[in-house]
Amino acid sequence: MERSNWTSPVMGFILLGLSAHPKLEKMFFVLILLMYLVILLGNGVLILVTVSVSRLHTPMYFFLGNLSFLDICYTTSSVPLILDSFLTPRKTVPFSACAVQMFLSFAMGATECVLLGMMAFDRYVAICNPLRYPVVMSKAVYVPMAASSWAAGSTTAMVQTSLAMRLPFCGDNVINHFTCEILAVLKLACADISINVISMAVANVIFLGVPVLFIFISYIFILTTILRIPSAEGRKKAFSTCSAHLTVVVIFYGTILFMYGKPKSKDPLGADKQDLSDKLISLFYGVVTPMLNPIIYSLRNKDVKAAVRNLVFQKHFIQ
Repeated sequence: MERSNWTSPVMGFILLGLSAHPKLEKMFFVLILLMYLVILLGNGVLILVTVSVSRLHTPMYFFLGNLSFLDICYTTSSVPLILDSFLTPRKTVPFSACAVQMFLSFAMGATECVLLGMMAFDRYVAICNPLRYPVVMSKAVYVPMAASSWAAGSTTAMVQTSLAMRLPFCGDNVINHFTCEILAVLKLACADISINVISMAVANVIFLGVPVLFIFISYIFILTTILRIPSAEGRKKAFSTCSAHLTVVVIFYGTILFMYGKPKSKDPLGADKQDLSDKLISLFYGVVTPMLNPIIYSLRNKDVKAAVRNLVFQKHFIQ
């Protein structure tokens, strides 16, 4: 449809959320709010210790600090809108606000994909080439690596958001989601979205396929190197340095693959149930994963646990 043929251009979108399940809305409002507070606290503490504790000024913890800041930004771009949708059934979001939220969520998700790949490379060098680690992963290298992750994620988000928001939306303006998720928005366009589909496919290959392949190859070399270590204690110590990252990778990419890879139901009743499950899975991806990241790194990392204890002790001692 050409722009000249628009009859009723959409000025905003209505977020359906869980309006069809009012009982679930109250329960999930409290649950998501508590999770969001845990995300802010847990990731905030990780950022604080990686910045304030000098012995944590290493590439691994620099990337970890970036990951924590990214998780705060990602959830802050969507969780307030989700909570508001629970309080306001069929929440109306202005067109411009929807575009901003879409950009931020897409940018943070794409950035995390690249950042996890960078962290895998850091672990590869640390375990497979420990003598060259200070040279290969110098500050002149790891800072631009992190910056390029943010730049790449922001660039692709700008492209995808621009392509989506320039489409004409002249019919139904109800988004069957909690937020302005790009795939849900594209379904409402009354124009050909083939360019959007192609660009999304290319972005998925670059920001999902390439990092997953890179991480997979990196861990093949890492595991091969670890298995060559003669002592059991040495193998355990080497694996402990990358186990937290590997756990986060499995949760992050596993949720994405499960969310977009499972078959769609053709039965109307089954489709309704699947629609609800899709929304709940997207909540897991958007809230639970960022909440688990600081917990995983704190439980599996002695340096982080020691730094947090020292920070708490110093605070009480000063008081």
